[in-house]
Amino acid sequence: MAKYSTGSGGGSESDSCELCGADGVDLQTGTVAGATLQLCSDCVTHGDDAQSRRSGGGGGGGGGQSSGGQPGSGSESDRRRRAARNAARMRDAQQADSSHWEDGADYDDDQLPYLVRDYGERVTEARQDAGLQTQELADEIDVDESDLLAVEQGRATKAGVGGSVIGALEKRLDVQLAEDT
Repeated sequence: MAKYSTGSGGGSESDSCELCGADGVDLQTGTVAGATLQLCSDCVTHGDDAQSRRSGGGGGGGGGQSSGGQPGSGSESDRRRRAARNAARMRDAQQADSSHWEDGADYDDDQLPYLVRDYGERVTEARQDAGLQTQELADEIDVDESDLLAVEQGRATKAGVGGSVIGALEKRLDVQLAEDT
């Protein structure tokens, strides 16, 4: 049975690994999921420090610190970016408005065109240049603010935004969002 640390006590009171519970082993300090633990030599290979050494180079002994700043900092920023992205997805899912499905939206008749690479930035910049808030623009062109935000954030396809929204934005803001075909 694994012994998980609750953060109370130090490493000197026990000679057991805080991850697997192995007793009477030489312990090393390592980081697992952001927690600093006393680990046996088997478990230290699964720690965050060992993962960054495997993925990005850098040597180092069993001390638990990554040598060189780049591999460790890159993986930390990637982890934070993924966490922020997941949190945003969860927030979007919690605030979902399904009222537009009640009328039986038919996206075959309102297909999203191929969009230019920086369409979200173009809409945001044009809206700001026009001196409009997102809710004001959404009301003006009669679209849901959530659809407008999805376009500005570059996730129109994932959010199921219709082509009519893109057309209305192009017309009102005088920007090109759809690629010429």
